[in-house]
Amino acid sequence: MNKSILLAFLFIQGIMVAQMTKRSLSSEKWQFKNTQENNWLPAKIPGTVHLDLMNNRMIPDPFKDENEKKVQWIENEDWEYQTSFNISSKELNNEHIDLVCNGLDTFSEIYLNEKLLKKTDNMFRKWEIPVKELLKEGNNELRIIFRSAVKEGKELAKKVPFTMPESPRSFVRKAQYQFGWDWGPRLVTAGIWKDVNLEFWNKIKVGNIQFQQHSLTNTLAEVSFNMEIFADNEGEYTAWFNMNKGKYSFYLKKGLNKIAVPYKIKNPKIWQPNGWGKSQLLATRISLLTARGQIIYDTKVSYGLRTVELVQEKDTAGKSFYFKVNGKPLYAKGTNWIPGDSFSPRMTKEKYHQLIKDAKDANMNMIRVWGGGIYEDDEFYKACDENGILVWQDFMFAGSFYPADESFLNNVKEEIKDQVGRLQNHPSIALWCGNNEIDEAIVNWGYQKQFKYSKQDSLQVWKDYKKLFHDVIPNTLQTTLTPDKNIYWPSSPSVGWGHKESLTQGDSHYWGVWWGEQPFEIYNEKVGRFMSEYGFQGMPGVEAVKSMFSGTSDLSLQNPVIKAHEKNTRGWEIIGKYMERDYKVPSHFVKYNYISQLLQARGMKIAVEAHRRSQPYNMGTLYWQLNDCWPVVSWSSIDYLGNWKALHYQMKRSFEQQAILTEEKDGILNFYAVNDGVKSFNNITLEMRILNFQGKVLKQVMAVSKAEVLENILQFDPVKIKNLISESDRNKVFLQLTLKDKYGGILAVNQHFFSKPKELQLAKPVINIKKITSDEVEISTDVLAKDVYLMGEAHFSDNFFDLFPNTSKRIKLSKPLENIKMMSLWDTLQN
Repeated sequence: MNKSILLAFLFIQGIMVAQMTKRSLSSEKWQFKNTQENNWLPAKIPGTVHLDLMNNRMIPDPFKDENEKKVQWIENEDWEYQTSFNISSKELNNEHIDLVCNGLDTFSEIYLNEKLLKKTDNMFRKWEIPVKELLKEGNNELRIIFRSAVKEGKELAKKVPFTMPESPRSFVRKAQYQFGWDWGPRLVTAGIWKDVNLEFWNKIKVGNIQFQQHSLTNTLAEVSFNMEIFADNEGEYTAWFNMNKGKYSFYLKKGLNKIAVPYKIKNPKIWQPNGWGKSQLLATRISLLTARGQIIYDTKVSYGLRTVELVQEKDTAGKSFYFKVNGKPLYAKGTNWIPGDSFSPRMTKEKYHQLIKDAKDANMNMIRVWGGGIYEDDEFYKACDENGILVWQDFMFAGSFYPADESFLNNVKEEIKDQVGRLQNHPSIALWCGNNEIDEAIVNWGYQKQFKYSKQDSLQVWKDYKKLFHDVIPNTLQTTLTPDKNIYWPSSPSVGWGHKESLTQGDSHYWGVWWGEQPFEIYNEKVGRFMSEYGFQGMPGVEAVKSMFSGTSDLSLQNPVIKAHEKNTRGWEIIGKYMERDYKVPSHFVKYNYISQLLQARGMKIAVEAHRRSQPYNMGTLYWQLNDCWPVVSWSSIDYLGNWKALHYQMKRSFEQQAILTEEKDGILNFYAVNDGVKSFNNITLEMRILNFQGKVLKQVMAVSKAEVLENILQFDPVKIKNLISESDRNKVFLQLTLKDKYGGILAVNQHFFSKPKELQLAKPVINIKKITSDEVEISTDVLAKDVYLMGEAHFSDNFFDLFPNTSKRIKLSKPLENIKMMSLWDTLQN
C-alpha cells in the first residue's frame, strides 16, 4: 500500500470515527404533560408546548380566528417533557459523554435517571453537561421540567425596588416578542426548541473553531484557525488541512489549550456584497491527528474573505456613519428582520433561504436582525453568506429597561459567548449591536414619570444600562472576537427621533411618519446619516387574510377576526388617515386591501429615494420590516405566506443599482443619477419626455448631458416645472425619464407624476394578456394603467407596476396559471 492510499485510508477511518461522536436524542419518542396532570401526550423535538398542544388537538391554532385569546393560560403553567433511550456498552466505553441541550426555553430543570443535572434560565444558551457517570447500559430516562417564564419573571421583578417597564419580560432571557408586539401575538411559550444530543469523545474535545483574517490582498490571504482544545493527556499533535495539503504540528498540555493554527491562501477569492460581485465562500477541512497518525477530530470550517469597517468621521454636519467593505464605501440598502414564526422551531431551511433570496432579488445588501427576537438559526446566516447580504446583528434586548445584577450579567456573558462563538465565522455579519431602542426608551419614552421614579431610581436605570451595554457586552466581545470582526454599536438608534442629533450622527429610527402621523413628504426633510428603521403598515395579501380564518368567512374590515390581526391599537385609524390624504378610500374589501398595499409602497418609495438622493450624507436605508411571524396587518413587505406585497416590488425598483431619482421642491424639479455598482459611467445623458395618459408625447425635452463620471451620485441641472407643464395638466400627464450611458445603453428609467394618486384623471384601461410560454405572459394596454395588480396563486416577476400605452411588459410566473385576474388604480376610483 503506497503512502497516499494509506493517508486516504486513515483519513476515511478518522471521518467514520468523527461521525459517530454525536447522537441525537431529538428523534427519540418524547412525551409531555402539564405538571399538574398525569396525562402524557406525544411531543416533537425541537418544538414548543404550543405546537405540541396543537398537534394533540388540545388547543386551537392561535393564528386563526380569535384563538390567540383562548391560549393565554398556557404561559402560566409548568410543563414536563420526558424520553427514554438506550445506551450500548460500546457507547459507554467512550472516555467522555456530554449531554448537549442547544436550546431550552427558558427556566428548566434537567433530570437524568432521576438525578438533577442542571437548572437553566436562558433560552439563548447552550448547555453542556458531563453525564458518563450517570448513564447506564440499556434504558435511561431524561426529564426536563419547564417553569412558567411569566411567573419566574414576576418573582425576579420583585427584587428591584421600583417598577420596570414591560415587566416581567425584561427579567427573562427569552425571545421578547413572545410577550406580544404591535405586529405579533402574545404567545409566551416553553419547551425544547433546539436539538438535544449526546456527544461522545476521547482524548481531546475541540470547541468552536474561530477563523481569523490577519491580512488580505488580491494575491495572498494570511489567516489562522484558532482552537480551544481540552486534552486528557499532554502530547504532540498535527493539524491537517484539506487532507494533507498543509500541516501544522503543535503541543497540547493536559487541560484547556488555546492554539492558533496559521494558514495561507494564494490568489484568494473575495466575498462581495450583493451587487458588487460574487459572494465567494471558502471551506477548509481540518483534521487533528495524534503523534501516531490517528485521526481524533475532523471538521470543515466555512468562511469568507472580506474586510468591513464602520466609518465615523466628524464633518461640518456632525459625524458620518457608513460601512466600508473591501476598502470601498458601501451604500447599505435593505430591511429589518423579525423572527419568521411565533414558533421558531417551525421555521424551515427552505423558508429561511427563500426570504433571504427575496431580499437579494429586491437588490438589497443588508438586513438588520432586530433585538426583540432570537439569534437566528445557522441557516439564516448561511443564506445571507450565500446571497451577499450583510447582517447588522442586534443582541436580544428591545424596548425596555433591563436589570444589571451580578446573576443577570453573568447569564448575559455566557449568552454572548455562546452566540458569538457560533456565529462569528459568517462573513455576512458586519456589526454587533447592543440593543434595540433602549437608550431612546430611557431618554424619550417617559417611563420614569409614568412609574413615579425617584431621582435615585432614574440614576440606577442609567447606571444599569451603561454597565450592560457599555461595559459587559463590549468587554465580552473583546475577549471572544478577533479584531477583524469586533465592530460594536451600543444601541440602535444612537439618538431618539425627536432630537436634532438623530439626523446628524449615528443611526436613526425615524417614526415621524406613522407614530407622528406626519405626511410621507416629511421623509424628504428628515434624512439621517444611516436610517436603520422607519416604516408604514399595509395589509397582507388576500390569501394571507383568508388564512386568518379556520373556515370561510366574509372579508370585511368590520370582521372581528381581521381586527384581531391588527396588533397596533390605532393601526386602522392611522392607515385610514393616510389613505384619505393620497387615495380614494374603497369600501370593497379586496380594493381596500390593494390600496393599503399601494399606500405602504408609496410611503416607503418616498423615504428610500430621499435617502438615496442624499448620499454621501446618508449612507444607508433599512426599512421596517421584511417579514411577518403570523398572518397580520403590519409593516412587512412579505406576508406570512411568503407573498410579496406591493412594498417589496417597489423596493426592488427603488433599490436598483443605477437609478434616476426626482425631487419636486418649490416649483423646481431636481434630478439625481445614482450608481451603487462598482462600475463607473462616463458621459451619461438624461432624456425627458412629457406624455399624457393616452401615450401621446407632448414635449421632448432636449437631453441633458454631463461629462462627469457617475461613480456614486450626480445631480443634473434643475428644471422649472412651469417650463414642462401647465398647472392645469398636473393630473393629466407624467414625466418619463431615461438615463443612458455614452453608448446609448439604458442605465435606469423612472416616471414622475405631478399629482397625488387620488387626483389623477385616469381613463379606463383595456389591458391585454398574451401567453408567451406556460410561465410567461406579455401585458399591454391602450391607455395608462396605473399600479397594475396581477392576482393568482403564483409569484409574478413584477407586480403593482405602471403599464404605459404603446408598450408591453413581459412577466414571468413561478408556475403556469390558466386565469390571471387584474386590477388597476382606475378600478378603485369607481369604488
